[in-house]
Amino acid sequence: MSPAPATRPRIDAAQRRARLARRHLLAPEHRAATAEETADAVVALHASDPATVHLAACARLRAPDRTEVERALYDDRSLVRMLCMRRTLFALGTELAPVVASAAARPIAARERRGLVKWVRDGLGWDEARLAEVTDLALAALAARGEATATELAADVPELRATVVDSPGKPYQATVSVNSRLLRVLAAEGSVRRSRPRGGWTSSTFRWAPGTALADLPAPPAPEARAALARRWLAAYGPATVEDLRWWTGWTLTDTRRALADLGAAEVTLHGDDGTATPGVALPDDLDPVPTPGPWAALLPALDPTAMGWKARDWYLDPALTPRLFDRSGNIGPTVWWNGRIIGGWAQRPDGEIVWRLLSDGGRAADDAVAAEAARLADWLGDTRVTPRFRTPLERELSRP
Repeated sequence: MSPAPATRPRIDAAQRRARLARRHLLAPEHRAATAEETADAVVALHASDPATVHLAACARLRAPDRTEVERALYDDRSLVRMLCMRRTLFALGTELAPVVASAAARPIAARERRGLVKWVRDGLGWDEARLAEVTDLALAALAARGEATATELAADVPELRATVVDSPGKPYQATVSVNSRLLRVLAAEGSVRRSRPRGGWTSSTFRWAPGTALADLPAPPAPEARAALARRWLAAYGPATVEDLRWWTGWTLTDTRRALADLGAAEVTLHGDDGTATPGVALPDDLDPVPTPGPWAALLPALDPTAMGWKARDWYLDPALTPRLFDRSGNIGPTVWWNGRIIGGWAQRPDGEIVWRLLSDGGRAADDAVAAEAARLADWLGDTRVTPRFRTPLERELSRP
């Protein structure tokens, strides 16, 4: 990486917030026309919660419309779901999929497979041959149906109904079926894919369809793929720290540093609003200031990729607000943004009303802009009710009637 520490460019928090507004398509003048553009802008959309993909994309669309997201996911299949960075489910563009497969998804799929083999051996006494036999039966049943829910597959293949009690005697003891565990691994490997949900777009019950195995994707070698993914991430989230990239990808520190060296990342100094200076990295052609957009507000969903884009968040989130906005596992809830900072949270009540609470004072301009964004969100949601999968203290409080 270059240049030498003595000549590191200085990039302050205001510049980082200006880049965030423009590159993450949050300032109104930078919003996108298609769902694919929204995913590409943030590298990938979080997809652990089915509603997040739609909410995050529509927050960045000039004309928010859930059918636009459904087109990309299910009709054109130009966005694909993939278990990848940090063992998290993301939705990303098909052009980037081979890179992410090599850089992050294949190692995770291999670990998932090893875990499944041990799980059926210890819990059911199945060897790998027996697991392979049941897998073949499940894939054949899915191919015959074209699409199927997990329940429909289990009706065709009774072996999928077998269950194992995980963590017996523990407070979090759970009975898990072969069906759910196997489908997760097959999806991680790319042998099956999630098709349309059964019910509305917020449903967590998906139909499954045959997929394309990750092993068949013409992906670059892992070191080359990691450098390419690091470049894409820095273009969207940089400048940032090495630890930010390591956390976002889930790579080892060694792999993270090698990827940055391979792409020729430049060393910079990140200056906080409080005067602190932290070593950071940026693309070598991304060192000049960018124009600050006009005032903007955004209501972003739980697990939005912007809110979850960095490990160190003090340049856009007051640490004192963290206990209200995050759950105990580190998942962020719905957030209210003003000019590149999180200033509060929002929720939807059972009657459909969008309510919010500002935890930092942004002035009258912020109040008016947030109200306008809440009206925009309520308009396209219509009669749909959204409850985040991972609930946070402020969201629970606001959502009460």
